[in-house]
Amino acid sequence: MASLLTATDGRTRCAWVGDDDEYRRYHDEEWGRPLRGDRALFEKMALEGFQAGLSWITILRKRPRFREVFAGFDPALVAAFGPDDVERLMADAGIIRNRAKIEATISNAALVRDMAEGELDALMWSFAPPASRPRPRDFGDVPAVTAESTALSRALRSRGFRFVGPTTMYALMQSAGMVDDHVEGCWRADTVADASGGESEVSDRIG
Repeated sequence: MASLLTATDGRTRCAWVGDDDEYRRYHDEEWGRPLRGDRALFEKMALEGFQAGLSWITILRKRPRFREVFAGFDPALVAAFGPDDVERLMADAGIIRNRAKIEATISNAALVRDMAEGELDALMWSFAPPASRPRPRDFGDVPAVTAESTALSRALRSRGFRFVGPTTMYALMQSAGMVDDHVEGCWRADTVADASGGESEVSDRIG
């Protein structure tokens, strides 16, 4: 599979965007840009968990509905969900109806709610690798899991978080800008902001 694709707008991008307009927008505006904040990272964690076994474009297209039915991923509000909410979510065709993932999102929300403000952000970003790591030259250089994502997974699991395996966490690190995996030649490769700038947000794990 080619690692780069030049679209009709003349821009060369990571080839996983294909010809899907929403994927293109996500690649250009979100993927690899530093995402900060407990609520934003909790949402990312939840959606990456729901992605397991699916393609990211499926989650991306359903994200507006996920945000609607999960109270904007406000941890305090989601943590208050009860059995009736689980059944409501299980009946909603606009999201991924997986009981284990729904219940994990609610229990994870309670853990975030009970953390100090900024604690989840600080914890997750503490596992970001050095910014000086080599840029991938093609998809073959992009790992599915790293020592950092394994350590992050272990740290979250030790606190009781679920659906936070090493592969899922590496996808989160890519999408939240903790790592920059835009391949050489992609127009975004030289424009991804440094993590200190604080900007918001190969297999099917694009995340």
